[in-house]
Amino acid sequence: MRAQLHPRQSDRIAALKSLQILDTPREGRYDKIAELAAIACRAPIAVINFIDEGRQWFKAEVGLGVRETPLETSICSHVILQPGFTIIRDTLADPRMATNPLCVSDPHLRFYAGVVLTERDLPVGTLCVLDHHPRDLSEHERAMLSGLAEQVTIQLGLGRRLRYAEAMQVEVDHRVRNSLGQVQSLLTLQARQAKSPELKKALESARDRVGAVASVHDQLHQSGSLMDVDLKEFVERLLDTYRAQIGANITLSGDIASVRVPAREAANIGIVINELVTNSLRHGFEAGQTGKIGVTAALGHDAVSITVHDDGKGLPKDFDPSQTSGLGMRLARMMATQFTGELVWSSNDRGTTFEFAVPV
Repeated sequence: MRAQLHPRQSDRIAALKSLQILDTPREGRYDKIAELAAIACRAPIAVINFIDEGRQWFKAEVGLGVRETPLETSICSHVILQPGFTIIRDTLADPRMATNPLCVSDPHLRFYAGVVLTERDLPVGTLCVLDHHPRDLSEHERAMLSGLAEQVTIQLGLGRRLRYAEAMQVEVDHRVRNSLGQVQSLLTLQARQAKSPELKKALESARDRVGAVASVHDQLHQSGSLMDVDLKEFVERLLDTYRAQIGANITLSGDIASVRVPAREAANIGIVINELVTNSLRHGFEAGQTGKIGVTAALGHDAVSITVHDDGKGLPKDFDPSQTSGLGMRLARMMATQFTGELVWSSNDRGTTFEFAVPV
């Protein structure tokens, strides 16, 4: 017997769709809840399922081996019509399941216990256990199943809040990008109108710094994640923006470990790399000189060691990066110290190397 539609079926389906859970990949947190339900209730089958318009879809399952079944044979589509906890000690004694093919023949589902999962106070699915022979659950087992159902609800709520946070981040991201573009345009205009060469240079330097931040921001935006990013993909995108701007005499290479880091740390890493690469391009080589700049990120035991090296003329003998008043180097040092320590450097007539570490 196919279950009747819920009295608020359209609202119920809308609530289910709002979870954005249907057809998502398996996740360990849900699989573990299903496994614990099977163990706690001594049941060979346990599922976290959602009742869609024309199917019953399983987010997690133990003992079934499928991800969905038609509503015609769904026991849970009947169960969601009543709130709370449902026990069917013998499915063949229940008129709703007495002719269900899954109950009268293989796999002979003779026992059912489930807790309704809700969204917006509407039933969207169940956490349930099933067995091949009639039986019951003890009070302890019922309490365990109810507690695990609460955990499913908590996980669904966390997913909802995460999606909201990501949506807000997208909005902030859009506004930041627009603001950075406006600041760049204003600084460009002010630099053109500046009568003092010193002021013009300072405004252009500030414009370039804003442009660097905007470039880092764009690469984070393109990474596809607002929480963490693949460092290799992120830095390679960043280096590509420089390769499009530098002359053919300078080669820029990257050897970056593939490791995921928080987006905020990636942004800081990108700013440091930008300043160091820009410094090499501006000051590391004589006009027309050929050379190489390499950026590496090597994964160690508990940190990623990031190095920017050039084979240029080296720093002036009296130049101390820790004492310079230059905005770029001060910014790079400040960002590097937010990780694990100071920005370390060495320089001679065979080039300059800067190194800093990021914990992972």
